[in-house]
Order: sequence, then C-alpha cells, then structure tokens
Amino acid sequence: MTTLALTGSPLWYASRVGGTLTLILLTATVVLGIAAGGRTTPRRIGRFEVGLLHRNLSLLTLVFLAVHVVTAVLDPFVHLGWAVSLVPFAASYRPLWLGLGTVALDLLLAVLVTSALRRRLGVRRWKAVHWLAYAAWPLALFHSVGTGTDTRLPLQLWLYAACLMSVVGAVWWRLAKAGPGRGVRRSTAALGAITVPVVLTAFLATGPLQPGWAQRAATTILLGGGR
Repeated sequence: MTTLALTGSPLWYASRVGGTLTLILLTATVVLGIAAGGRTTPRRIGRFEVGLLHRNLSLLTLVFLAVHVVTAVLDPFVHLGWAVSLVPFAASYRPLWLGLGTVALDLLLAVLVTSALRRRLGVRRWKAVHWLAYAAWPLALFHSVGTGTDTRLPLQLWLYAACLMSVVGAVWWRLAKAGPGRGVRRSTAALGAITVPVVLTAFLATGPLQPGWAQRAATTILLGGGR
C-alpha cells in the first residue's frame, strides 16, 4: 500500500472538508426550514428575512457540495468517475453509502431546478418537490458516516451527533407547536425522528466503529483497482 493510500491526497482532504461543510450547511438549512415553516415562524423575524437566509444557506450548501463532488471524482486513489456523481449505486467503492450520497445530490439538484422554474410550475408542484430536500438530509448523513474513513474520530462523531440532534429537535419542536390536522404528515415526521437515530446508532455500532472497517473497504478497492 502506497503512502498516498495511507495518508490521503490533498484532494481527499478537500473532499472530506467539502463533504463535512455540506452536511453542516444542509443541516442548518433543514433546521431553519422546519423551525420557521408554517405557523411556527418567529414573530420577531419577518418572513422575507427568514426566506432570504434559507435561500442563501441552500446556495452555500450547493457550492460546497460541488467542491465535495469534484474533488472526490478527481482524487486518483478511489477512481470514482463522473457517472458515479449522478448515477446511484454505480461505484465499486462502498456502493451503498456512495449511492446514498448520489441520491441526495440528485434530490437537491431536483430542488434547485424546480426552484428556478418555480413560476412556471406553480407553488403546489414546487412545494411537492421542495420536500425532497428534507429526504436528502438523512441520506447525506448516512453517506457521510458510511464513506468517511474518519468516522471513528471523536470530533467527527460529535459532529454527526450535533447534526442529528439539531434536526430531530427541530422536528419535535415543530410537532409540538403545530396545530391539529395533517395527521399523515405529522406521523411520518415523528416516525422519521425516531427511526433515523435508531438506525444510525445501530449502523455505527456494527460498521464504522468496528476495528478495521475502513481499512477493509480500502483494501477491497486496492485489490479491485490493481494497485
């Protein structure tokens, strides 16, 4: 195994930084969207200011997401290829966890495109697609946990925990403040707020936190790539 494989290239570090910042910004965007939506919009802050902040956070998320994707594809160690960034589960390296990231990317791109065509689509159709951004967040979280070779680091685990608690806390706060009605949507949100932490904890315990998990995945790609 080469020194590059052991230490990582500058592109690998850039990809991890871009991915981590994307997760943080996406978490902030989702939390703001949940907490400030509907009847729970803060009275001291105008809807225009909240909407502007939400939009700017979304755009900044996409910028760092682009950095994450481009540097990951250009990294010579993994050999992902550009198709992997758009076609889910097509990678030979951790296909499931990279595939989740690809699905999250596709969902966010769908939100971006429909937002640009909002006037033509209408508010109802745009909102239906806009909900995909919320679905992209857990996919991005599991993608980050499953592909990151630094997942076992305490700082990274605390970061994942903070992102998880922020979104779950925002969901429960929104449910507590929301009025009656929309039982299916409320039940789905509550189920997700319970399921995601349980599944993530189980995955961490049986996967990334197990000794040698990241090294076994790296060895697989080395053998497969003939390096």
